[in-house]
Amino acid sequence: MSGWRGRGLSDGERILWREITRSIAPLRPMPLEEMEAASDAQIPPITAPPRSARPQPPRPKPETPPALAPLGRRAKQRVVRGHDPIDGRLDLHGLTQAEAHDALLGFLHTAQSRGARLVMVITGKGRGGEGGVLKRQVPLWLALPEFRAMVVGFDEAHQRHGGEGALYLRLRKGR
Repeated sequence: MSGWRGRGLSDGERILWREITRSIAPLRPMPLEEMEAASDAQIPPITAPPRSARPQPPRPKPETPPALAPLGRRAKQRVVRGHDPIDGRLDLHGLTQAEAHDALLGFLHTAQSRGARLVMVITGKGRGGEGGVLKRQVPLWLALPEFRAMVVGFDEAHQRHGGEGALYLRLRKGR
């Protein structure tokens, strides 16, 4: 902050500062002479930097899609009862994580460009008590920005459509 010049303390401010510093108990004992010398020392004033002639326009925020939301009970009921059709299905059984990620991304791009509103992704239930790798990974992938641009939300499928081994995905309208 070198080069800035501001006003010094007035006599009244200097007296007030001295009274304040006398009423404060230091963390470690300091001789009275040092305390008075410290209070008499010229404290460099802080002044605001000069303002530019024109205010700067606000920087545009990077566009991020809103957070994912579950389908909701009514929307899920409409799908199960056949009132809202499932516009596409993708089965990820037997794929590696990398293959499944690429397949899901391509499928969602295609479905969105076709105008699909609701699709189903079959991940499988997996073996053992932990469930399958894809069953755990697909919801995490859907939270990534590349997928959130296409997906409004998702929810576990009804037992009729695969139950916990499948997901309903509601898609955004294509641009």
